[in-house]
Amino acid sequence: MRYDTRLTPLAYNWLLFMKKISFPTRLTCAVSLGLTLSACANAPGAGPSTSRIVKTGSEQSVGEAGIKVIDVTDAVTREILANSRQPLFSEQLGEGRAIGSLIGKGDVLDIAIWEAPPAALFGASGGNSPLASSSSTARGTSMPEQMVDSEGQITIPFVGRIQADGRTPQEIARAITGRLVGLAHQPQVIVRLVRNAAANVTVVGDVAGSARVPLTARGERVLDVLATAGGVRQPVNKMTIQITRGMKVASLPLETVIRDPQQNVRLQPDDVMTVLYQPYSFTALGAVGRNDELPFEATGLTLAQALGRISGLQDTRADVKGVFIFRLENPDVVSSDVRATARTTPNGKIPVIYRISMKDASSFFIAQSFPIQNKDVLYVSNAPLADIQKFVNVIYSTLLPVATTATAVSQ
Repeated sequence: MRYDTRLTPLAYNWLLFMKKISFPTRLTCAVSLGLTLSACANAPGAGPSTSRIVKTGSEQSVGEAGIKVIDVTDAVTREILANSRQPLFSEQLGEGRAIGSLIGKGDVLDIAIWEAPPAALFGASGGNSPLASSSSTARGTSMPEQMVDSEGQITIPFVGRIQADGRTPQEIARAITGRLVGLAHQPQVIVRLVRNAAANVTVVGDVAGSARVPLTARGERVLDVLATAGGVRQPVNKMTIQITRGMKVASLPLETVIRDPQQNVRLQPDDVMTVLYQPYSFTALGAVGRNDELPFEATGLTLAQALGRISGLQDTRADVKGVFIFRLENPDVVSSDVRATARTTPNGKIPVIYRISMKDASSFFIAQSFPIQNKDVLYVSNAPLADIQKFVNVIYSTLLPVATTATAVSQ
């Protein structure tokens, strides 16, 4: 019997082996081989192959749209970066104003009333000793500290109730002066905020000490309040600042706030500033050096950095054409034809699979810009030859003991 020299050494040795054994042994091996082949569909693996994922992206079944597979190019990366830019504090919250100058319910005020001589309403008998002087000079009267009541008002003798909530001290002073016209001789009023009970910011999270920080007329900003709370307990580049204002929630990396002074906005009463440590992570699966869920910094992570953190691709297993990023994408990022056919998740996201071929040298430049987002799944499929090798190992482990036993029995 002559053999084709083009056969692989494995096939050639297999034919020699089958020639030497007896017919019953050959039959046993053939039956075992058939059983092994029938189980190939259930062979162990780390996940779907490259062809299976691509096929999933092209399938369209009745009532269910296939998941779109998008090849990562420079144009796609630029589009993602343009549409996924994180809104800034200056855009979402605005610069704000020094709210500490506005009076609110619960604030305590100090009110002093001055009257030019001759004092008609606040004479010598009504003058307060620290403020009173001779009858030829102006006379002042300091009222007891006034707390703004639940209706936002204060009560002043000879004046009555004055609306204070939502006004500045200067506006309250003008209102009191207007009421005193005709009662006092050239009255002048000074209103000063003694204790601020209404304008506070709550600071929680990974700070040295959570606190309620009062706002003043200075107009405290993000970094001012953060310093008052004792600063952060983790590296700056791994922290995120989240500000909750009513129903609006805005987040930015702390490093961005420090680097860009415009993002160091003034805080408003009842703002909640939460300092978060590493809120982002991605999951790496498949033929990579490390299968794990890995956190990354708030400043962001690129695909190239992600591959480095998982020790790259496995040389013996990975398909360099089968690097995939599974993502629940924002509808604004994908094209209109994808939005028209895609099935969205309950929170309005669109499942998308991004594919990049690391066989092309230019892909390494694209990977340096392609952003990894929170909850992404980075998956690398097995190379076809790796699956063949796995199948060959299954054959050896299954048939070789059978053939050895059959040969021993025949002898």
